[in-house]
Amino acid sequence: MATRRKSVTRATPSESSQGGWRPEGCERIAMVLQGGGALGAYQAGVYQAMHENGMEPDWVSGVSIGGINSALIAGNKPKDRLPKLREFWDTISGRKIWHFTPDGDIFRKVRNASSSLMALLHGQPGFFSPRHINPWLSHAGGDASTSFYNTTPLKETLLRLVDFDLLNNGPVQFAVGAVNVTSGNFVYFDNRFTVIEPDHIMASGALPPALPMVEIGNAKYWDGGIVSNTPLAHLLDREDQLNSLVIQVDLFSAKGKIPTDMPEVLARHKDIMYSSRTRANTDSYRKLRNWKNIAYEALIKIPPAKLDAQQKKLLSELSALPDITLLQLIYQQQSHEGHAKDYDFSGTSMREHWTSGYEDTRRIFEQPELLQMPPKGTGISVHDVRKVTEHLHHKHAEKRHHPE
Repeated sequence: MATRRKSVTRATPSESSQGGWRPEGCERIAMVLQGGGALGAYQAGVYQAMHENGMEPDWVSGVSIGGINSALIAGNKPKDRLPKLREFWDTISGRKIWHFTPDGDIFRKVRNASSSLMALLHGQPGFFSPRHINPWLSHAGGDASTSFYNTTPLKETLLRLVDFDLLNNGPVQFAVGAVNVTSGNFVYFDNRFTVIEPDHIMASGALPPALPMVEIGNAKYWDGGIVSNTPLAHLLDREDQLNSLVIQVDLFSAKGKIPTDMPEVLARHKDIMYSSRTRANTDSYRKLRNWKNIAYEALIKIPPAKLDAQQKKLLSELSALPDITLLQLIYQQQSHEGHAKDYDFSGTSMREHWTSGYEDTRRIFEQPELLQMPPKGTGISVHDVRKVTEHLHHKHAEKRHHPE
């Protein structure tokens, strides 16, 4: 498929028809969605809580399943987004294996393992199906020899649930990340510059060796999570001077306990490999912002008459640097989940993930101080939502027990 480029003048969020509530001084609400397979239902729950509180994103970007969820949001009108997300997740988790699960972690572990095994053997409805011939037995040079599954069902699902005309020409800025198979370079397919089609979204989620690489133009692409599983840098690299509230939704936690057996080793390895590098990204952003502040302080000491046109332009840009509040939501693995949690597509697990994302996000709206933009000149303010809400809850409990 050839990549079609476009040149458009997109409305800024303040000019868009998104509407909805936003904090004072906020000019853009962004969602940044990590990859994580079946865990992605957590992100749908996050969006539900935002939607119910009147908050709609102006920007969505994602990798892998985060890219699919992003497309379902950007490619539908606000009133249709939640129903389309539900339809997608109900579709791909629709296979019933156990009609009843006894209480206890051991039974959930067996059930989850059964669901994951079924995904490996039979694929998932509306998502991927196994190839008839094992790739190890196929002739070299084709999709059948380089992947275990066919993603044609996903393409059909995307065409049914996503309005690609709205995704490309609507008010929401959208981007998905993928990696070029031959160069190893990470790329973003951004609807400001590229006409987004199903293949761009599928490329972002083409995790080898399970799923086939996707051809776009003269190049082939794999899942962006191989290089970077969280597309935060794409937002921080923008030079559009918009104060932003960023909701970053991670599906793998960088922090965890010491493994005690091989399943826990595999799970911990996967968490570390796919967790976000938020601290590295924000530290780099802060360093760059500091140098920009130094440059600004130096330029304002020079009389305006002695500045050339380029220096005046730079001074104008540096005087309006944006500030960012970043709220990081991180899915917390349950005791009955193991290393196969990202391909346990059982309906029970999907609903639990969705509810967890909903409840975690609902707590944000109970703590309005989390949603405030930082003081002008701060640069970026980062909050781990779970830590902050637990701390605030503890403080409020102390006040109730020890009133002044």
